[in-house]
Amino acid sequence: MGKINVFSFIFWVAIVYCPASAIAQQKHPVIAFASDTQAPLFIETIIRKTDHNEKATEMIFKDIVTVRPAALFILGDVVSLGYSDAKWKKMDIYLKWCADDSIPVYAALGNHELMFNADEGKQKFQARFPMHSATGYSEVIDSVAVVLLNSNFSQMKDTEIIKQDTWYKNTLKQMDMDPAIKFIIVGCHHSPYSNSTVVGPSLPVQQRFVPAFISSKKCVLFISGHSHNFERFNVQGKYFLVIGGGGGPHQPLYKNKELTHDLSHDYKPMFHYLEVKRCRDSLQVTSRELKPDFSGFDDGLKFSVTAHW
Repeated sequence: MGKINVFSFIFWVAIVYCPASAIAQQKHPVIAFASDTQAPLFIETIIRKTDHNEKATEMIFKDIVTVRPAALFILGDVVSLGYSDAKWKKMDIYLKWCADDSIPVYAALGNHELMFNADEGKQKFQARFPMHSATGYSEVIDSVAVVLLNSNFSQMKDTEIIKQDTWYKNTLKQMDMDPAIKFIIVGCHHSPYSNSTVVGPSLPVQQRFVPAFISSKKCVLFISGHSHNFERFNVQGKYFLVIGGGGGPHQPLYKNKELTHDLSHDYKPMFHYLEVKRCRDSLQVTSRELKPDFSGFDDGLKFSVTAHW
């Protein structure tokens, strides 16, 4: 048997007898992000444009399960009313899909989780996301640290705000010095920058979360929701993404007088979620958008983010 044939034979044996799971482990896993997966409230169906929003949310979760990410992070407004068992009914099915496929799901509190009955909303939220901490927590996947923060400052005690601020700053400093962590992604519900005419940017998030994010050498993406749009900003050389396309009613944007320049002003899918994958010294970011005819998903906007250290 010739030399080339021997190597071909060895390669063939490896493919046949090597378990698929072992091959998959050699690849960098995908991390999925979604936000604002809540069904529209009745009043929203009257004042906002809707388009089979609940079906869109169902399809997003089906696509996520098909992709089989290493983890899913939901950046708030998981449901429309956190205190209501009825509003969790469909979401519980989607979360079970993920659990059945061994996809861990982490989430940050949104304003809808706390609406009308904050204590009850927090309790039901915590029961579904037991790893959650209302004063910040983090998870590390494939050397990418994801830091989730609570941006519902009006619903927090002063001591809780101070506790989170201290934890956040100390955590970023520790991660910057940890050689096992290559990138840091920060997420919360309220967007520090947005051109939404409905919710606009969050000044408290700008003041409390952005400075430490900018200062950290490993922080490369700040992801949020609240604005039901896809928006992309570059502030002081770092990317800020708004991915509020999980199912909430679409919100209009300022067109002629942007509050902050949107790098993706011509990319506005109605429904979408995000995939992030590490590729050596960069993160590959892809917006998975639902086709307008609801026939499936396309890879929409793609870009890469490189390390700053």
